[in-house]
Amino acid sequence: MRHLSILLAATALFTPALSPAAPPKFDTARVSQDVKTLSSDAFEGRAPATPAEAKTVDFISRQMKAAGLQPGGPGGTWTQDVPLLKSDIVGAPALSMTIGGAPRTLSQGDEIAVRAALTGQDRVDLKGAQLVFAGYGVKAPERGWDDFKGTDLKGKVLVVLVNDPDFEGGEGDFGGKTMTYYGRWTYKYEEGARQGAAGVLVIHEYAPASYGWATVKNSNTNTMFDIVRADPKAEHVPVEGWIQRDLAAVLFKAAGLDFDAMKAAARKKDFKPVPLNATLDASYAVKAETIVSKNVLGRLPGKKHPNETVVYSAHWDHLGVGLPDAKGDRIYNGAKDNASGVAALLELGRAFAKAPRTDRSIVFLAVTAEEKGLLGSEYYAANPVYPLATTAGVINMDSIFGEGAAKDYTISGVAKLGLLDLLIAEGTKLGRSYTPDPRTETGGFYRSDHFTLAKQGVPAISFKPGRDLANGGVERGAALADAYTRDRYHQPADEWSADWDLSALGPDLTLLYNTGRALADSRSWPEWSADSEFKAKRDETASQRK
Repeated sequence: MRHLSILLAATALFTPALSPAAPPKFDTARVSQDVKTLSSDAFEGRAPATPAEAKTVDFISRQMKAAGLQPGGPGGTWTQDVPLLKSDIVGAPALSMTIGGAPRTLSQGDEIAVRAALTGQDRVDLKGAQLVFAGYGVKAPERGWDDFKGTDLKGKVLVVLVNDPDFEGGEGDFGGKTMTYYGRWTYKYEEGARQGAAGVLVIHEYAPASYGWATVKNSNTNTMFDIVRADPKAEHVPVEGWIQRDLAAVLFKAAGLDFDAMKAAARKKDFKPVPLNATLDASYAVKAETIVSKNVLGRLPGKKHPNETVVYSAHWDHLGVGLPDAKGDRIYNGAKDNASGVAALLELGRAFAKAPRTDRSIVFLAVTAEEKGLLGSEYYAANPVYPLATTAGVINMDSIFGEGAAKDYTISGVAKLGLLDLLIAEGTKLGRSYTPDPRTETGGFYRSDHFTLAKQGVPAISFKPGRDLANGGVERGAALADAYTRDRYHQPADEWSADWDLSALGPDLTLLYNTGRALADSRSWPEWSADSEFKAKRDETASQRK
């Protein structure tokens, strides 16, 4: 299925120079070993601002140098400094609700998971803050949608549903099942700040969130990070967190409401905020400080157009050391997410370094703090080492190890751009087919590092392995992918295994290599589709591209 074949022809034909006579050979064992190293307990889950960061950055830099890449950071270094606000809850937070007049103590990580405040404050003290159900917490004027209706929510705690108003019914003003940015929890916190709320609690449900409570707990009860902002309170509320569905049902019942009935009401444009018969008390100290993390960059200068760039990217960080699982394991190794992407990045660097130079430069970018909100890539997008106007495209790799050789491949989320057409064309040459993201309701396009570059107009996609497996087809592929999300995603169980089926690795890396090389050896500038939300931003810099 081609999304925009006419778009590619309209922008420019790809006319690559002669590639090497033989395609590169990728060393699967070496890639697996890199994953094993990066996800070992010695790297302690690769959290930013820990000793593990220095170890990780050093490993990636040494591997890039050994591959034959040149330092790609500012001033001929291997790294770009990324200033971040680092925030931790000191000790165990005191959390409770008064529901229908009855006090109820809440345990962090069980019924509720609150994040360390990213407002810069050193303490959170809420006493008797009114809880208000605010539907999906969305204000989208261009869609004629406003869940707030002018209600004064200052100092209150919003209780909101995850995902979009369309998720349950599959159709409506938000594109049906496909999640928009309004469905992301990050947006809901931002909107809460705009409403002057004291807190936002997202109600967790597996299907609309696309992951289980273990993922919520593990991702929100450890160290938090954000980019350094002039006014952090404009983007964050003091209390940001999630609550279990069962607790939400109790809150609604105490107000004489039915949870499912209120979910249905929230899908309608006439919904108005509903005060709940409950309040929140929250008290805990916050240690907030500014630290400097690192993006890692390697580069191969182009032979004809060195000032034009093709970027391969992957995030090096994971969750570090956190709450123990049922086995007592506290290290979140992040083997698939995303030691796999970094290992693929390094292997592609080796292949390009051994091959004849491309016409355009190629940059291999390993970014920090993806797990904390795409922060490393957001910083790069705001402070690019290489001009975004002359960055021809970004190919991101996040959790790219599949479950074995597949007939197809996909990308995260929905995108309409010439870069995807190029990927599809190169896949066709290899006898492989493109399958649109089968789970667009998860908001995948907004959850990987390509998104921050796309927001700045750069053509960007995030590659994902296929599910139509040579062994077991789509049914087995979907079952294995679901099992990973349920049992290992953002959990200590995401560990390297000698039993992994890596038969997809060679074909996937070949496709990614061929796509990047075709773009780097062409004079094409892939475009976004006419109806893309990113096209206008790209058009602003059109005069800088020849």
